Amino acid sequence: MRKEPMQSAPFSELGLSPELLKAVEQMGFQEASPIQTATIPLLLAGKDVAGLSRTGSGKTAAFAIPAVQSVTPQLRAPQVLILCPTRELAVQIAGEVAKLSAYSRGVRELAIYGGQSYGIQYRGLEDGAQIIAGTPGRLMDHLERGSLSLEHIRLIVLDEADRMLDMGFRDDIATILQQAPEARQTAFFSATMPSAVEQLIRLHTRDPQWVRLETRAEAAPNIDQSYYDVAHGSRSGALCRVLEATNLRFGIIFCSTKSSVDGVTEHLLSEGYQADRLHGDMSQAMRERVMRRFRDGKLEFLVATDVAARGIDVDDVEAVINYDIPRDPEDYVHRIGRTGRAGRSGKAITFVTSREIYALDRIQRLTRVKIRRERMPTASEAAHRKAEEMAKLASALIQNRKYPSNNEIAKMLLAEAPAEAAVEALLYLLTNRKSAIAKARNAEHPEKDDHAGTAQPPLPPKNRTEHPTAHRNENSTRRNHDRIRSRSKEGSSFQSDREQDRPHARESRERFRSNRPSPTRSTLEPREPNTDFPKDTQNESRSSRPFKSRRPAPENTAPAWIPKKSAQIHPKTGAPRPPRNSPI
Repeated sequence: MRKEPMQSAPFSELGLSPELLKAVEQMGFQEASPIQTATIPLLLAGKDVAGLSRTGSGKTAAFAIPAVQSVTPQLRAPQVLILCPTRELAVQIAGEVAKLSAYSRGVRELAIYGGQSYGIQYRGLEDGAQIIAGTPGRLMDHLERGSLSLEHIRLIVLDEADRMLDMGFRDDIATILQQAPEARQTAFFSATMPSAVEQLIRLHTRDPQWVRLETRAEAAPNIDQSYYDVAHGSRSGALCRVLEATNLRFGIIFCSTKSSVDGVTEHLLSEGYQADRLHGDMSQAMRERVMRRFRDGKLEFLVATDVAARGIDVDDVEAVINYDIPRDPEDYVHRIGRTGRAGRSGKAITFVTSREIYALDRIQRLTRVKIRRERMPTASEAAHRKAEEMAKLASALIQNRKYPSNNEIAKMLLAEAPAEAAVEALLYLLTNRKSAIAKARNAEHPEKDDHAGTAQPPLPPKNRTEHPTAHRNENSTRRNHDRIRSRSKEGSSFQSDREQDRPHARESRERFRSNRPSPTRSTLEPREPNTDFPKDTQNESRSSRPFKSRRPAPENTAPAWIPKKSAQIHPKTGAPRPPRNSPI
């Protein structure tokens, strides 16, 4: 493998057609990037290529430009097949091909991926799309259905080949490459080249031309890389502090799991940030809508999993935040490649716990870059920096005067407090929204003493260790106190609440006693003891008590067909039961 020097060249020197040169000029490209300068002439010459370059270096145009130029417009059949790991990347590549073929008549592109209707893809294939960008799984479905033919394929490109192998597409890729014609071109492009990808290149290419350019993170000096030490359960609070302290307003936050993506998104929305999520459980329509909002600048932060790390192509991303440190050190390279694209500067921030410090060491060994450690800002520092930024924005608005007028509210506020106090209160409200609102509401409606002006003493504090009945609710405890006080006032400690509610209760009770007949002599005579029941065995143990039936059955209760000697008695109920050979 040879490493090419860092050099660029104008597109006019790469042998492109006039239509392609016009399209490239319209896209705003003046000079080809190093990976484009090294690979476009090789692909136009018909050679197999294995290109390695960091994310954001222009690999998509490096194979899309030769793909457009190699197509024969008169042949309405797939001629170029581009394999990519994710739906977003397939849509992105198809969009790039559409821009490059804007002045090439008869050249059509089509994105084929899972989650989209088969009808749209069937119509695109029937219309004669020549350049197909798709995921391996959906391409295999079309091959099995017979709707996709590889008979006229001239060029196969595997973009992000390492990621496709990690996602388990090795067998699908091998099947597609075996069904394609042997006299074809094959190109591999990726930011990393593990041994599995190298083995795949040796099996399915012929004399490949290896081009290695700036594959590591040390080739991205415009990305400021740092990390923060955080506790295991304090990532959400640390995220908001860092966002306020660094004043970031447009970035991508990467998480390892889908549940973590959902939690971080909800937390950011509750703090007032414009954020949305992106992971594999979302439908394709939802994912496209989220990506469209993010590209249009309607979102401040996009919270995504590693699946989206290979399909997001937005040039002006300010920072990438690794909310969860990536499990694979190579994923770190792909994550931070979302910022600092096209020569711009960017930031890469990583949250690391004490258990993840060894994963950070592996990343530093892979990238050969010393990641700087930053001190976590305190809440007051973050609020102060946010207030400074708000003051700058306010001064800019004062100079432009392009905002709706609120003179009456401003005059009312200045009439109640001096100008400095009003500005301080507004800044505190903007920087500490929740606590400021809580303090303002408490000041507007102070807590009143519930026992003011009453002779009732306050209830004792609830303490389960001192009062065993403290678990009762407050209403029942208050009612008990009211009853005791009412009894003490009336002087009758034995009068019940029912007698208080019913004034004639005592008279009715005395009338009932007077009308009741007096006891007779027979009722006063002592009764004979009942010998049917056993003696008092309360103090005896259960094991020492003999079994006795409370109501023993009479002697002659057995049926006539059972002999008295052979009668079987149920041991628990005492009822007779017939023998097994009984006719009943």
